[in-house]
Amino acid sequence: MALACMATAFLGFAPTYWLPLARGAFSGSPVVHFHGFLFFSWTLYFALQSWLAASGRTAWHRSFGIVGVSLATAMTIFGFLVAVEAMKRSAAIGQTDAGIAFSIVPLSGIAFFATVFAAAVIQARKPETHKRLMLLAGISLLDAAVARWFLTFLAPPGPLGPPPVFVTIPPAFVAYLLLVVAIVYDRRTFGRVHPVYLYGGLALIAVKLLNWPISITSAWHAIAGGMLAMAQ
Repeated sequence: MALACMATAFLGFAPTYWLPLARGAFSGSPVVHFHGFLFFSWTLYFALQSWLAASGRTAWHRSFGIVGVSLATAMTIFGFLVAVEAMKRSAAIGQTDAGIAFSIVPLSGIAFFATVFAAAVIQARKPETHKRLMLLAGISLLDAAVARWFLTFLAPPGPLGPPPVFVTIPPAFVAYLLLVVAIVYDRRTFGRVHPVYLYGGLALIAVKLLNWPISITSAWHAIAGGMLAMAQ
């Protein structure tokens, strides 16, 4: 599952980041590049830690745990910074309100990841719970990667700007199919679905679905608009 997450992340960003970067055709701020480095490093780290645990190298797995804490902390910080950077770009092209509305997508996503990762650290002495929380955290990041394929092949032609929040829902549900695979595995192997997948999966879906109605409220525009004002 960790390798599936890594492949999804790499292939998802291939048409809009990796391939343009290789051709020298991608331009972005240092914050965006470092953000990409951190988030892809996470998929490599997750695969390494999964392999160490599965191969019985639990001492190494625990020793590398502090690396994960540091990496997740940096991801949370730069996830926030990139969301603010995107709002600034939207404001620069006259789409301030659309940028503020869309900011709920990356900000809620990184908040969900950070919360689930923190829960996984707390549950580190309960391997069955810990590993499922880590997988849930990893899957929660993949909607952005899948959305790049929707953007590449389905987005209408026109000036590039923040899309409507509701268009992020279908790519997210495609990414969440990996969670369905994990649920089916649990059911077939243990005869039940682990509570992490049941309640965590419901929370993940709820966050994604609630993004849309919350994004158009005056309360959200006041919160995100305040972030944008402080950054300018």
